[in-house]
Amino acid sequence: MKPTASILDKAMRLELELDPEVIRANITDIAGVRITCSFIADTYRVLDALTSQSDVRTVTIKDYIANPKPNGYKSLHAIIEIPVFLSTGAVPVTVEVQIRTIAMDFWASLEHKIYYKYDGRVPQHLTTSLSEAADAAEQLDRRMEQLHHEVHGVDAGRDTAPGVIDGMDEQLLLRLWEHSRGGPPPTPEG
Repeated sequence: MKPTASILDKAMRLELELDPEVIRANITDIAGVRITCSFIADTYRVLDALTSQSDVRTVTIKDYIANPKPNGYKSLHAIIEIPVFLSTGAVPVTVEVQIRTIAMDFWASLEHKIYYKYDGRVPQHLTTSLSEAADAAEQLDRRMEQLHHEVHGVDAGRDTAPGVIDGMDEQLLLRLWEHSRGGPPPTPEG
């Protein structure tokens, strides 16, 4: 959750009326989650799995992996609307999801700390070093994915068929879910 002070600061920078509904309608990163993955391909798989859910509405997607920001920042950003279930029923809530590799996350965390330390006025030698570090992080991501493919094959981590995850079909996963929640026991034919 974005702290209240940050929300108000952003609302004032955007010249929004300081009304909760106006803020909620115009600031899409009040709530968010960051997902880190081992490999670049995984970031796209996670995004696809998330945005293909029937109860998730995709608002926008920005692919900073394929199109990095000028400073070297790489990540997938999705603004999505998800249902939050209250006692009065489901309420759609807009959240930001950032999906990146471990190397991208490490770089972004360091870059964020540096920009805060210098209040946005980062010395040129640090900006250059950050750009070089972003290139090194990308090379590391690509090399680690290449090594993974050499060891496990190019299709490692992909489902073998629609509805199959790690060799388990959807029906088995549903039965396991029901069983874990105290649902009905498996039927004799299953």
